[in-house]
Amino acid sequence: MPEHPHRILVAGASGAGKTTLARRIAAASGLPYQEIDALFHGPDWTPRPSFVDDVDAFTSQAGWVTEWQYGVVQPMLAERGQLLVFLDYSRARVMRQVIARTLRRRLRREELWNGNREAPFHTILTDPEHIVRWAWRTHGTRAALVQEAAARNPGLEVVRLRAPREAEAWLRRAFPSPR
Repeated sequence: MPEHPHRILVAGASGAGKTTLARRIAAASGLPYQEIDALFHGPDWTPRPSFVDDVDAFTSQAGWVTEWQYGVVQPMLAERGQLLVFLDYSRARVMRQVIARTLRRRLRREELWNGNREAPFHTILTDPEHIVRWAWRTHGTRAALVQEAAARNPGLEVVRLRAPREAEAWLRRAFPSPR
């Protein structure tokens, strides 16, 4: 890991905890954080036309933390990043987390990005892009994408974490609290 990485990506399956860890890294490091979903999703879940330009602007800064997702910008992010933290959690863990998160958001009617809210949970049966189905379908593809990004970007350090306890230990080592 670089001495003081200042362009940090967090990768993993949907529901693995990318956003939570990215926010914690930003808080511990003092780097600005941008939730990439907020840049992507416009009202009514439509992709925002300015998405690529917004990601370009944010990652043109000297330092930042964000999630590594959305194929259209993943190459740019990997090229600009110094450190990619890969949450390579088991499918069982990810599914428990994404289902719990989706239910919580739906029951609380939490606003996510630009007025969007989780769809009724029963749409898991009818919507092939439902986040729970998406997490199941794409879970096994993340490792190959991370490996490819690392091969194409030799300056990108990859830290692979296989469980939340490993993530906690890594975060404490990488960004120790001042005493």
